[in-house]
Amino acid sequence: MRLPAVKFVTTALLFALMPAVQAAELTIGQPTSATAMDPGFLKESATLVDNIFDTLVRRADDMSLQPGLATEWKAINETTWQFTLRQGVKFTDGEPVNAEAVKFSIDRILDPANHAPTISYIRTIKSVEVINDYQVQIHTNGPDPLLPTRMSRYPAYIVPPAYVKKVGASEFARKPVGSGAYKLDSFIPDEKVVMVANETYWRGKPAIDRVTWRPIPEATARLTALLTGEVQLIESVPADLVPALKNRPNVELEQVKGGGLTIYLGLKDDEKPLSDVRVRQALSLALNRQAYTQQLLHGFGTPTGTMAGANDFGYLAVPATAQDVAKAKSLLAEAGYANGFTLRFQAPRRYIASADVAQAIVQDLAAIGVKAELEVPEWSVYTQQVASQKQAPMYMLAWGSTQTLDADAALFPILRSGEPYSTVHDAELDKLLDQSRQIVDPAARKKVLEQIQQRVAEQQPLLPLYREDTLYAHSTSLNFKGRVDARIPLFDLRLK
Repeated sequence: MRLPAVKFVTTALLFALMPAVQAAELTIGQPTSATAMDPGFLKESATLVDNIFDTLVRRADDMSLQPGLATEWKAINETTWQFTLRQGVKFTDGEPVNAEAVKFSIDRILDPANHAPTISYIRTIKSVEVINDYQVQIHTNGPDPLLPTRMSRYPAYIVPPAYVKKVGASEFARKPVGSGAYKLDSFIPDEKVVMVANETYWRGKPAIDRVTWRPIPEATARLTALLTGEVQLIESVPADLVPALKNRPNVELEQVKGGGLTIYLGLKDDEKPLSDVRVRQALSLALNRQAYTQQLLHGFGTPTGTMAGANDFGYLAVPATAQDVAKAKSLLAEAGYANGFTLRFQAPRRYIASADVAQAIVQDLAAIGVKAELEVPEWSVYTQQVASQKQAPMYMLAWGSTQTLDADAALFPILRSGEPYSTVHDAELDKLLDQSRQIVDPAARKKVLEQIQQRVAEQQPLLPLYREDTLYAHSTSLNFKGRVDARIPLFDLRLK
């Protein structure tokens, strides 16, 4: 029997005939542009630097603390925590991630000469001691049960000492080097940030090879970019455009209920007339928070009377102040402002319908005789003003505790007098805030955190408005799940 002829193709020829495997690429549309990328001196979201740098401790999807650059940690005594580092990890420039790098990274934030805007989060740290190449001890000013949690996000990213010293702080902010899942390829402010996978990442090579972050400030343009396939994921979906996504093929909306920041009105309470508690209470009573969230945010927000979130330890469910124009006018008259007054007011376009909410606030305040002169500065300008305390006497900002999921992060940085982002001056609050950072017993600490929130509700040194939901939209080609800590960990994303 004669067998049919068999044609053999060499392996080299077979691979030559196969189509080239395309690199996995992802483009993300953001509402704002990054201005700098030094993780210890952030004046904006940590979303980008989360992917370039690592921390000693990391958070899993369920928000539990997991080993990061540290494989284990333990309390040696009331004021000392010991961290054992993962061996063999390197920064992407080849520099070792060791105990000296940990000490350098934390010391540069604590150094008063550097004026780190995020120092509030780790101010409890007194010093960092190198035990050996892969072991450090962090000494605190007093008992700090949150120390491991503080090591899980900004400003506690670990940076390469030799590189930072070589290029200087300004250059490092433009061309950062870390040990994270991605390396910076290019950074062009107002145009794009491009990252490429770190093939030697200690957790393994990321599945997506190249990620481009594009600032698209105009909301409709951002949504259009998603619908046309220019981007596969967008942040900050405008509430009024959500209906446009329904029944759209190949697009999914991701809503994280209460997962966003708390929007509030900051007040320079050491300036007249805001130094009078009756004036502050009147301003709060003038505001229709329910209308803001239902009509302008289309239900994607929840009025609140506290800065802490429901997922935070120490959260107290303080009800939002209900609008009461008559009572507000009465308080103003009692304070000597029966005819009202004029007040500068700043608000950004950064948050869901925030410029529209600001306009509504102006109208509500006008009803009690307060003329709020609204300014809507560009976000890059506004962040600089707020960080240097040069903003208007009343200003809209958002805050939260996404890096700790503890009320401390939502309260201390913006309420403790003297902190970079605080315009509050209240000796009783200072006492309670300091006390809250020195209590180890959870029940006792929770009680103090609740007292802080009660004090804020009474004195109104700032005015909580509402808690935003986080809204994303993405292509069905991308496996994406929103997180309550507002991170976008590129390492966990997959393209189908």
